[in-house]
Amino acid sequence: MTWLRAFGEVARSGLKVEETRLEPLLALRAAAGVAIVIGPALWLVSPAYAASAALGAYSAGGATFQRSWRPRKVVALGAGAGLALSTFVGYLAAGRLVTFLPLLAVWAFAAGMAWAVGSTAGIVAATTVGSMLVTITLPTSIGRALEHAGVIALGGVTQAVLILLFPIRRWGAHRDALADALAAVADYARRLRHDPAAPFDPEPLMTARDAASVTPSQARTRPPVLHGPRGLAERIRPVVAALADPDVGAPAEGPGRDRARELLDAAADVLDAAARSIRRGTPAEVRPESTDVLRVDEEHEVLEGPARQAAGRLVQLLGEALEIARSGCARGRTPAPPSPAGAQFLVRPTMLRLVPVVVRAVRRETRRDSPVFRHAVRLAAVTVLGYLIAARLPLGHGYWAPIASVMVMRPDFHRTYARAVARLAGTLAGVALATGVVRALGPDAHVSGALAVVSAGLSYTLNRTGYAYSQCFTAAYVVFLLGMGGQAWEQTVPERVVLTLLGGALAMLAYVVFPAWETPRLPGRLADWLAANGRYAAAVLRDYAEPTQERHADMRRALLESREARAAWQEAYDRARQEPVRPRGLTSREAQEAQEALKGFGRAAMLMESHVPRADSRFVPEAERFAEALETDTAKAAVAVREHRNPDWGRVEEALHAWDAAAGNGSPVVRREAELQKRALEDLATAVSRTALERDVGSAREEQRVRATLAAEGNGSGPAHRGG
Repeated sequence: MTWLRAFGEVARSGLKVEETRLEPLLALRAAAGVAIVIGPALWLVSPAYAASAALGAYSAGGATFQRSWRPRKVVALGAGAGLALSTFVGYLAAGRLVTFLPLLAVWAFAAGMAWAVGSTAGIVAATTVGSMLVTITLPTSIGRALEHAGVIALGGVTQAVLILLFPIRRWGAHRDALADALAAVADYARRLRHDPAAPFDPEPLMTARDAASVTPSQARTRPPVLHGPRGLAERIRPVVAALADPDVGAPAEGPGRDRARELLDAAADVLDAAARSIRRGTPAEVRPESTDVLRVDEEHEVLEGPARQAAGRLVQLLGEALEIARSGCARGRTPAPPSPAGAQFLVRPTMLRLVPVVVRAVRRETRRDSPVFRHAVRLAAVTVLGYLIAARLPLGHGYWAPIASVMVMRPDFHRTYARAVARLAGTLAGVALATGVVRALGPDAHVSGALAVVSAGLSYTLNRTGYAYSQCFTAAYVVFLLGMGGQAWEQTVPERVVLTLLGGALAMLAYVVFPAWETPRLPGRLADWLAANGRYAAAVLRDYAEPTQERHADMRRALLESREARAAWQEAYDRARQEPVRPRGLTSREAQEAQEALKGFGRAAMLMESHVPRADSRFVPEAERFAEALETDTAKAAVAVREHRNPDWGRVEEALHAWDAAAGNGSPVVRREAELQKRALEDLATAVSRTALERDVGSAREEQRVRATLAAEGNGSGPAHRGG
């Protein structure tokens, strides 16, 4: 992608309206927290004091809108404590540049490394950098600094108390995650009716698993319905895939295919009903036609063999989903999911036990090629540089420039540039709106305070609609807040615009100087996914060779690792497609073909998993040898892909021939699924294998193809062809 096209994509992304559900009640509660802090401070102390006190409540309220599976009150308290600490520590070093600049650099670097823990931690940590830059200009003594830090922490406490006293949709995020997982499997079943090889994105299942991890205190109050349906979705997914597949399930045409389509349609209807029931906490109706389909008539059943087994298993699982849909998730009515004896919930560490987890995560990312580490370096450098440049300009509130940089910077190129565009556009609209209101109503502290609270509420409401639209009311909030403190809009508005432009420009320039491009990392990400898929497929085969509880557990662990590797590849691939750099190692077409091949490989392993035998079933000894060959060859092929060499599947072919020659030939279904795996691996080799000459000219050809596409788009001579 060229720089010109990348900027066009950035502008569209930055100004895009996200079609997400608004949460006005949450926004109203958070705005009330800001009002509770501003009102008494304005009445009892002074407008300037109220303006500084609002920082903690506003930032803590914004933190509660970030995606986190911890209770919102914990997030609010953590944000308030971090803001208070950064305020006080910053004041201690603020007397001289020789002490403050190193502290600012270290603090900004630590905030950047917080992305190693997750996006919520990184965003909240960035707000503490802004707090340090703003509030150190206010206190005049250590006592006053402590006082301001306490008031800021009080803002977080206020938000936490409001969350405790006025809970809104308890466990709502967890319900949504679980409902989304069931709805994703329902959509998958519906698409399988028309396309037996339809792809499935496991991200909703991964999100639901992440949401299922709870602290011991959360586990004691978690609604019963949030315990089991995630496992139900996990079990239904391979069964519907096996039923729809013409190689191992229903025949491609005829009455068997019609019966399979009826069952898939009923599965989609039942799962959608269960998702609605979990999301809303009320019973959901299922169409009578769907329940009729689930009544099995053994005498007239048209499905045979593995397809019949899959249909029977699906009907059994959908019976559990029907109970969930009809129960309405009421306490005491939700059916208990079947689980092994002694099964425990997924444990999320408490805040105290989170420290070693954070240390390990940061240590993993402390390397020169890590995107998180490079983001932290950029953040530290830009914060200090922006502070120094703004301090030399004949403008007040110079801290706005580094704050703009801190708030728009992200570890990847596209989001950094898109947020810079969105922040500038939102700031321009916000200050224009606030200026018009102030000019119409006049400079009054109490009116400005009320308008600041309203702007905060609107900013919270639009938090998930798009950064530009939320930033519009954030900019208005700042103008009203400063107006409440006695500063004229004629001074603050031009400064806000100029310094926001400066901060955004510094953030964008920093990524060019010290980038973390994902394009060169694609071969490594692909290799990781290949190796993880190979381990998963081998674990499934070993479960056929010797079906035991230990083998089942190994298969589950390998599946989760495979999903994580796929998610890492998908994130890197999506980012690479938006980067203005030439392909290295893999062209976009090769990456697309390799991705499809590995999806097919994973799908073949999933189909095999759907027929995994019980512990008392007979063994398939041929599967053990094929598993060893598969794991060995995929591990070596991963190294070959990483080193830009052609993969080889010699051991897999030998093991498959030996399987054919074995007496009895084992299970024919497993043998067919093993053939599907080999075919997918051959497709992968075709996608990534090139001669030495092709490796030298591949990137140049890709660049010529992209330029030809852009030229066709520009003169309208033909439709754009988007490779990858």
